[in-house]
Amino acid sequence: MLYPNSSAQFSAPRRLVKGLVALLGCTALTAPAFAQEAPADEPPAKDEIVVVGSLGALPVKGVGSVLGFDKTLVETPRSASTVSKEQIDRFGITDIHDLVSQAPGTFTNSFFGVSGSLDIRGTPGEVYFRGMRRLDNPGNYPTPIGAADRIDIVRGPASPIMGPSKTGGYINFVPKSARAGKGAYLAEPKAEFEYTRSSWDGNVLSASVVGPGKIGGHEFGYSLYGSITDAGSYYRNIFTRQTLLQASFVTDLTNDLRLEFGGMYQNFKGVQNGGWNRVTQELIDKGTYTTGQAKPLDTDGDGKISQDEARAANGGLGLGTFGGAFCTTPPFADPFASGLKDCTAYPDSALTNVGTATLSFRNTLTGPNDKLNSIVKTAYADLIWGDPDTLEIKNQFFYDGYSNLNENAYGFSQFADSYVIEDKIVLSTKFKTDVGTISLQASPAIRYTNFKHADDFGYEFFGRVDLTQGYTPLSTRLLSTQTDSGYSSYFRGHYTDASFGVISDFDFNFGLDVTAGARYDHLSVSSTAQLNKMDQSFGTFVLVNLPTPELRTPEQLARGYSTATDSQGAWSWSVSANYKLPFGLIPYGTIARQSVILVGQGAEVDPNNVFNGSWVTASKLYEGGIKGSWLDNRLYAALSIYKQDRVDYATGGSLTVNQAVKTTGIEGEVRWSVDKHLLVTGAYTHTKVLYPSFLAGGAFFYYYGADLLKAAGVNPAQFYGGAPNGLVPLTPARDGTRPGIPRNLFSGTATYAFNNGIALSVSASHVPSVWADYPHTVKLPAYTLVDLGLSYDTDHWGFRVNVKNALNERYFRANFVELYASQNVLPELPRSFQASVKYKF
Repeated sequence: MLYPNSSAQFSAPRRLVKGLVALLGCTALTAPAFAQEAPADEPPAKDEIVVVGSLGALPVKGVGSVLGFDKTLVETPRSASTVSKEQIDRFGITDIHDLVSQAPGTFTNSFFGVSGSLDIRGTPGEVYFRGMRRLDNPGNYPTPIGAADRIDIVRGPASPIMGPSKTGGYINFVPKSARAGKGAYLAEPKAEFEYTRSSWDGNVLSASVVGPGKIGGHEFGYSLYGSITDAGSYYRNIFTRQTLLQASFVTDLTNDLRLEFGGMYQNFKGVQNGGWNRVTQELIDKGTYTTGQAKPLDTDGDGKISQDEARAANGGLGLGTFGGAFCTTPPFADPFASGLKDCTAYPDSALTNVGTATLSFRNTLTGPNDKLNSIVKTAYADLIWGDPDTLEIKNQFFYDGYSNLNENAYGFSQFADSYVIEDKIVLSTKFKTDVGTISLQASPAIRYTNFKHADDFGYEFFGRVDLTQGYTPLSTRLLSTQTDSGYSSYFRGHYTDASFGVISDFDFNFGLDVTAGARYDHLSVSSTAQLNKMDQSFGTFVLVNLPTPELRTPEQLARGYSTATDSQGAWSWSVSANYKLPFGLIPYGTIARQSVILVGQGAEVDPNNVFNGSWVTASKLYEGGIKGSWLDNRLYAALSIYKQDRVDYATGGSLTVNQAVKTTGIEGEVRWSVDKHLLVTGAYTHTKVLYPSFLAGGAFFYYYGADLLKAAGVNPAQFYGGAPNGLVPLTPARDGTRPGIPRNLFSGTATYAFNNGIALSVSASHVPSVWADYPHTVKLPAYTLVDLGLSYDTDHWGFRVNVKNALNERYFRANFVELYASQNVLPELPRSFQASVKYKF
C-alpha cells in the first residue's frame, strides 16, 4: 500500500493514557502546596477597567510588548492587536492561520504546510516570548498557540528597547501567569483537564494547574501546563505527535524584590507538506492532473536518486540544477524560457505514460518516510526590584534553542542545532510634573547566538513524483542528511550583540503624548562554511550562497572549511506621538528605523554576507492613524496607513526569513462589546508588497511552472522530471508584487453568550483571488472561510464544538512564493470538526 494510514503508525489511546498519568502526576506533585494558607484573591484596583462579556478582546489593559511602557493599545501609537486566552478558547484557535479572522494584517502563505511564524504585512514575522525575541522559525515547528495566555500582534518593527527586529512585525507569546490581581497570589489552587477530539483521528489531551504554595513560610505562585497531541491528518503520510510542557513560578524574595522564572519544552514530530506538484490552472480550477512516470535514474539500485545520478542524467547536463544550460538552440522568442525550445538534449527530464486524472486534495508531496522533528527548549528568569512608578530595575535572562531535522523525499533536507542566550537589564523610572508625566527606560543587553545549520536544496525535483501513485525509486531522492555529505550549505558559527537602548515617554496633561527612543548594537560574527561537507558541483555556475572564491583558497580547501569574521555597529531609533482629541479620538504617527542581522532558517549567518560586509540590514517605518474608545470602553476602533521597507534592499537576505521588501497598506479594526452577551469584531486589510531588487534588476530568478512553459510553446511533460529555471523579466502586469497575499482582506467574528452557559461563535474571512506566483501563470480562486462554534460552560465543566471551514470551501494557499509557487500549491483542508470537554476544579 503506497499510502499507509498515518493513524496506524501509532496507538493514540495508549499514548494518551500514558500522557494522562504523567499530567496527573504533575498535579499530584503540587498537592502539598494546596494545603498551605494563601491570601484571598485581590479585587480589581480602582483604576482597572473590566468590561463584562468582552472575552478580554478590548484594549482596556496595559500592553508593554509594543513600546515597553504599560499603555493600552488605544494609547499606543502603533498598529497592534491582542488575542486573549478567552478568544482562543471560544473560537477554537489552534494555529497561526486562525488569527487572520482576529486581527488585520496577518494573512500567511504556506511554508510547506507548517504554521511556524505569522506573515505580518506580507512578510515573515518574528515570535517574542514575554518580550524576548526567539530564534527565527519559518517552518521548523508549529508555534504552540494553545499554551498562550495572550498573543500580542504588533505590526511593524519592534521598539528600540525590544529590538533589533525585522520589517513586518511580530507576535508576542505571553505564557500562562502565576500571579493574580496587583501583586497578590491566588487564594487557592485551580486546575483543569481538557480532551479534544478532531477530524482525522486528532487527539489532544491537556492539563493545567495554577495556584499558591509555600516552602516553609515562604509563599510562591506557580502555573503548570502540559499537552500531548497524537493525531492523523487529512493528507496522506502526515501525522502529528507533540509533547508540550510549560511551567512558571513567581515569588517575592523581599518586599521590593521579586523573582519570576519558568520555561517551555516542545517535542514535535510531524511532516512538512509541499502541496500539489505539476501545477496548472486547470488543476486548480478542475482538479485535472497530469499523470506519468519519470525516467529511471537509480543506477546503483538502492531505490533512491543520488546527487551523482542526478548530475549524470541527460548525458551529463543534469536535471536542471540552478541554471543548467537547457536546450540552447534555437532560442525562444519569448524571454520567459529562453533556450528551452529544443528539448532533444534532455530525454531524462521527460515523463513516460503521460495521461490525466482527477487529483485528490489528500495526495500531496509527502512520502511515507518524510519527517520534521524538532525539540525546542525555552527558559527565562526575571529578577525585579522596586516599583515602576518610582524606580524599577529588572534583569531578564532568556534562553531559546532548537534541534531540528527535516527530510522530504522530493529532495530537500536540513538540520539545525542552534540556541540563543540573552541577558537584558531594564531600568524604569517615572516623574510626575506640573505639565505631565515623564517615563524613562534604559536597557543594556548582551545576546549570544550559536548556530549550526545545513541544508540540501540543490536537487529538489518536485515534478518527478506522480501524486496519484506515490513515491517510487523513480522519484525518491537520497538526501544529504542521510549521507552527511553534499549539502548545499553547511554553516556553523556564532554572533554576539552588545546593545544599549533608551526610550522615553512624555505624557502631557493637555493631551499630547510623545515617545522617542534609540538603540545602538555592536555586532560581531564568525561564520564557517564546512566545505568538505558541501556539494561543489552545481552545474554551470557556483550557487550564490556557496562561499565566494576569496573564501575558497587552496589552504582552506585543504583543511575543509573556511571562516569569515566581521563586526559592525548599527543604530535603531523611533519617534511616535499621539494626541487626545474630543469625542475619544486619538490620532497618532510613528517614524522608526530598525537594524537587524540577516539570518537564515536555522538562525545561521551566511559567510558570504559576512565576507561582503552585508550581514546587517535596516528597515524603516512610516505609520499614521487614528484610534478611539467609546461607550464606557465597550467600543474600540482603529485605522492606520503605513509604508515600510528594507532601506538597503540591495543587501542579500534570506528568502525564508528576511526578504528585501517594500510594503504599503491600510489596516482597520473594530471591536464592540454590545452588552454582556454579544461581542463583535471586524477587520480590513489592504496590502501591497513589492520586491525592490526585482524592480532594480528588471527580472527575477524563478522555477518555471507548467503554464509558463506552455505559453512558450513547450510541453511541460518534457520537463516534469527535472527543474527548469531561469530569469523571468518584469512586465507592467508582473511588477514585482509579492504573490499569494490578497490585496484586500475582510474578516470578522461574533459571539453571543446566553445566561445559561451556552455560547455561540462565528468567525469569517473573505480572501479575493490572488496570483500564486510572480510570473502570473496560476491564479488561486477567491474564497470565504467560515468557522462556527458552540460551547456550554458550568462551574466545573466545559463543552465546545467547532466546525472549521463550515461552508466546505475549495481553496488553496500559495507555497514558498519566492521560488516555487509556479510548481507547488497547497490545497487546504475541507470541512472539519473539533470537540472538547473540560473539567475544572
